[in-house]
Amino acid sequence: MATNTKTADISAEELARLTAEAKKEAAPSSTKILWNEFKADRPALIALIIVVGFILFVMIAPLFINSEKMMTTDIMAYLTPPLQDNFLLGADANGRSIGLQLIVGSRNSIGIAIGLTLISSTFGIAWGLISGYFGGYIDWGMQRVYDFMMMLPMTMMIIVLVTIIDNYNSISLTFIFSIFYWMGTSRLIRSRTLAETKKDYVAASITSGTSSLKIIFKEIMPNISSLIIVDTTLSFAENIGVETGLSYLGFGLPPKTPSLGTLIANANDPNNITQYWWTWLPAAVEIIILCLSISYIGQVVSRAANSSQRRAE
Repeated sequence: MATNTKTADISAEELARLTAEAKKEAAPSSTKILWNEFKADRPALIALIIVVGFILFVMIAPLFINSEKMMTTDIMAYLTPPLQDNFLLGADANGRSIGLQLIVGSRNSIGIAIGLTLISSTFGIAWGLISGYFGGYIDWGMQRVYDFMMMLPMTMMIIVLVTIIDNYNSISLTFIFSIFYWMGTSRLIRSRTLAETKKDYVAASITSGTSSLKIIFKEIMPNISSLIIVDTTLSFAENIGVETGLSYLGFGLPPKTPSLGTLIANANDPNNITQYWWTWLPAAVEIIILCLSISYIGQVVSRAANSSQRRAE
């Protein structure tokens, strides 16, 4: 009789294991869920193709462009209109090709935005997770640092740093921006982490002796992944405008280094706005299209992340 009971128990365990494996095989992967979301949302799929294709183009094309020659002044090509004298998008007041400047400038601006997003989001997420999880004096001390950073006049501080640093480039400019652009992410992640620490799965992990770092980065962080994805995506779109805005004011990349901001700065001249629109309009249109496309992509990725979490539960 005992043997039959043992056999029945083994069979039940085996059946449960086989059922779990079958469910696991039947459940679509996160990549497949993401792709299905993009297929169901045609504008987001178009946006994905635009963003990926454009980023690849502006990262590869400048390798075949002589930037030094491109920025050489040519008085004979002064404000040449588009589609004339081999200038597809026209020339600026120095006779330099707007099309070539747009390609190289997009590479510079997008490269800075990618680097800034990676550094600031990584630091901000880690800061918010640690602060929200431990609470108490650790949270208090970390939030005082946050409050101090928020009191600083961010734009003025960046302008001062850019002014006093000699021979800065896009890499050093990215690190300067990263010093100030992590706070919003950290506060958002901290507030969500505070709510997650009150849930049963965190209490169960603490009771079982799981290390704090494992709970933070392997349990809490995956459960707030949709929030992280949305914030990172929106931060990337915003960070494109960070360098653009400062370059527009004259405190971004060094002189004779093209960027989207330096091109839009041509609109400072009223004559350029009305008569020589090609000197600034292409860059402005590009920024609008990129930001809208990135926003669409972020919404789809967020839905996919939420769907994956629900299936895992």
